[in-house]
Amino acid sequence: MTTRTFRDTTVLLGRSLRHVLRSPDTIITTAIMPIAMLLLFVYVFGGAIRAGSQPYVDYLLPGILLITIASGISYTAFRLFLDLKDGIFERFQSMPIARPSVLWAHVLTSLVANLVSLAVVVGVAVLMGFRSQAGLAAWLAVAGILVLFTLALTWLAVIAGLSAKTVDGASAFAYPLIFLPFLSSAFVPTDTMPAPVRAFAEHQPVTSIVDAIRALFAQQPVGGAIWVALAWCAGILVVAYGLAMLAYRRRIA
Repeated sequence: MTTRTFRDTTVLLGRSLRHVLRSPDTIITTAIMPIAMLLLFVYVFGGAIRAGSQPYVDYLLPGILLITIASGISYTAFRLFLDLKDGIFERFQSMPIARPSVLWAHVLTSLVANLVSLAVVVGVAVLMGFRSQAGLAAWLAVAGILVLFTLALTWLAVIAGLSAKTVDGASAFAYPLIFLPFLSSAFVPTDTMPAPVRAFAEHQPVTSIVDAIRALFAQQPVGGAIWVALAWCAGILVVAYGLAMLAYRRRIA
């Protein structure tokens, strides 16, 4: 990122964050569904689910954090679509602004908003009994994985925001991403699943990411799960970024 792009991104980031601050219900709404799922699965279904010796809230939280991110990035596609519809992008093109900065501002706004939502969800989990003996290094590793995952999904949201024909279509793309953790080790161990479902669950990105975060929280050996998780996040990020920039160039051409 050049100095000019960095400067322009900072200015546009301030604009986007002001919009979020004027509508704090965005973050609240993003956090409500994951919190509701956390309450439901821990207090209603948790007694019937066997997930090892650890408390179920400890087992469940990593998956809920990924669902929180998947819920939050839909607002990125929504805001991006509205900027296109309102002609904001055309106005920016007539100004001496680095073109990538327009997208990066939306992406960084998503990152900030999602980090706030994640903090709220973790706070609720602590009130529900979540405990972790993880040290600072482990918490930083968890934060790094979540940031990388957020950036990867946000660039997917950028593609949706640039390509959608309606505002509903811009935000609806996140629904499959929210559903994906249900077909993973996020809620139950994969060895309890039928063979075809288990095969899919064990070879999709959410399972490796959830397993890595869960091991870090529990101070257990992470093994190769963290490298698989990072490879998935980095791969999705690179591909999504490339496709998003291609869609952006076509849209403003």
